[in-house]
Amino acid sequence: MDQPVTRPRRRLSKGMYILPSLFTTANMALGYYAILEVMHATVSEHWHLDNAAKAIGFAVLFDGLDGRIARMTGTSSDFGRELDSLADAITFGVAPAMLAWTWGFHLAPTVLLTDWHIKLTQLGAIASFLFLMAGASRLARFNITSNPQPSNPGRPGKKYFVGMPIPAGAGVIAAVVHFEGGDPVVSWYTALTWLAMVTTVGYLMVSTWRFYSFKDIDFRSRHPFRLILFFGVLFASIWFFSRQVLFFIALLYMISGVFWRLQWIFRRRTGPPPPPPYREASHAS
Repeated sequence: MDQPVTRPRRRLSKGMYILPSLFTTANMALGYYAILEVMHATVSEHWHLDNAAKAIGFAVLFDGLDGRIARMTGTSSDFGRELDSLADAITFGVAPAMLAWTWGFHLAPTVLLTDWHIKLTQLGAIASFLFLMAGASRLARFNITSNPQPSNPGRPGKKYFVGMPIPAGAGVIAAVVHFEGGDPVVSWYTALTWLAMVTTVGYLMVSTWRFYSFKDIDFRSRHPFRLILFFGVLFASIWFFSRQVLFFIALLYMISGVFWRLQWIFRRRTGPPPPPPYREASHAS
């Protein structure tokens, strides 16, 4: 009886390991392109900032695809995970930090900011660095933690992230810039609001609050009609109304973690009181 030939199958399996890395490389290339666009941005050519925001948005999509493809094809590897972390540090750490500082502080008009211009620029640089540091810390914690436990309700596992993932944090920065079309901040109070928002996003990344991971969505289900319809409507909405839709999605995801945390706090405060200690009834002799 002839033995089955398995050599072509082994070659196909080895070749499949390259596929997730290609998406990771595209992720890194988009981050590099975003950094170049930020460096080319000026007050008169602020559309470079919008291009950088779009590049980060596409990188978020590629980052979600490389991990899912690796899991679906069974081609996860230590090299792929390390490469993905390094790519995320560039695309979702360095690029959005530079974008946040340039858009919200560096290109702000000096006349409107008056004496606050230098101070806000310095504070913006500090906030952007804190965002970068928080994102790097988030990646390091994710790499060394195999079974994280959220501090608010929700079992650890695939359904929730502990802390806002760094692609989502970068997506919030990019969505706000894209919503404004790359037009820089023009008032000192808007710059202060942006300062608080960048700092808040950085804190959410290093927090232990839970955020939905979308990993429990099964694309191989027998009835994918609902998913197809949902993603069709979503992609069409982004295609025609990208600024409004992406801005709404990014803020909704950021607020979701805060909502679950506040819900846990209120439940803990308004929970039922503990039962009184049991006492045995005394019997008369």
